[in-house]
Amino acid sequence: MSEVSVPRFDLSGRVALVTGASSGFGEHWSRLLAAAGAKVVLAARRTDRLETVAAEIRATGGAALAVPLDVCDEAATAAAYAAGEAEFGPIDTIVANAGISDDRLALELPTDSFEQIVAINLTGVFKTVREGARRLIAADRASRGRVVVVSSITAKKPYAAMTAYAASKAGVLHMSRLLAREWARKGICVNAILPGYIETEMTGDLFAEGSKGGEWLLKSFPRRALTPMTAMDAPLLFFCSDLAAHVTGAELTVDDGQSL
Repeated sequence: MSEVSVPRFDLSGRVALVTGASSGFGEHWSRLLAAAGAKVVLAARRTDRLETVAAEIRATGGAALAVPLDVCDEAATAAAYAAGEAEFGPIDTIVANAGISDDRLALELPTDSFEQIVAINLTGVFKTVREGARRLIAADRASRGRVVVVSSITAKKPYAAMTAYAASKAGVLHMSRLLAREWARKGICVNAILPGYIETEMTGDLFAEGSKGGEWLLKSFPRRALTPMTAMDAPLLFFCSDLAAHVTGAELTVDDGQSL
């Protein structure tokens, strides 16, 4: 009987860039990727928070670098990649996580707020992953390329007061398929994670005690609960690892059944 090899999420040798890394998913995933062996470039606008997280990762034996990044700024995006490459070498793992929301109803939502959400959540993701793909191809390392974009269950199911956010996340989801197809022969894998409602800074007000909207949402979920952030750990590590070499254009919903 042949011996069975159990796959492990070992990211040693990988260099990852995580956007929106100063809080929420981005902060958590930066710590996770570092713990799995990757060298991590933490990118966001709030550099003071980034430096704190990066220092904590280094204190536990990980490799981390904090870089300022406004995902709407192409020059800043290129500079963030350049800084990461100068420190760790070519970035082969990209987690496009930066995003914002506005929970006002469509009739009350200012146009400039809608445009800002799309600029960060959709156009910002495009600028982030395109810059990474260009550099991977130029460095002849595209076959190691792993791109993970963060969509949302709102991309598929309508929720009240989520017009701009949900539209941007639906765009991100379909864009991930298009990029997966376009870059398939280059060797770059592009996949999407669709989280459900999770208690983060972004959802804190919605699910604060006494929030009627939050209470209604919780009652509508089959398990009557938010999804723990750690539920995303295995999917993210898989998509970033060598185990996902033949997985591209995939989408994985992790919501504890909230969208059912």
